[in-house]
Amino acid sequence: MTDLAAVKTAARKAAFARRKAAHEAGLGARSSVLSEILAGYRGVPVSGYLPIRTEISPLAAMAEAAAYGPVAVPVIQAAGQPLKFSRWEPGCALKDGPFGAQIPVVDDFFTPEIVIVPLVAFDRQGNRLGYGGGFYDRTLEALRANGPVLAIGFAYAAQQADRLPLEPTDQPLDMIVTERGVVPI
Repeated sequence: MTDLAAVKTAARKAAFARRKAAHEAGLGARSSVLSEILAGYRGVPVSGYLPIRTEISPLAAMAEAAAYGPVAVPVIQAAGQPLKFSRWEPGCALKDGPFGAQIPVVDDFFTPEIVIVPLVAFDRQGNRLGYGGGFYDRTLEALRANGPVLAIGFAYAAQQADRLPLEPTDQPLDMIVTERGVVPI
């Protein structure tokens, strides 16, 4: 294991503990700030995510956004590949996808202009630490190469770190939203 890999592993472990504590405190149902942000982009194609483990849930904000325009969730295609985004609606039929995430039974792929990004940790510079697969980094890089995309990190405020270990391939977030508000970048 390289020094950077060891530092990232330690950072993830600490962040997972903070996220778990926030989740257990019942802070996960607070997506009103995210809803307010998305209300300013009504009709713009959005991708959210179906939360796993102790991730903060964007489902209420996604359901509100779906009343005005298309909403998708990420679908892993293969290791080392960018994500694709399949249309999601409240109550749609779901199946098990990779890593325990639910995905729509019917594939209806489209390209979002706003991507709500789950994360393990974030800092005030707009950096994020994910699970380590690089899926969102590859995806954001590919989306940005084809036009503007707004990458919104969604997390508990407790997931903030002073500094994160970074690699050249890490893609920054444009905005970070927590249950408490928008984090200035």
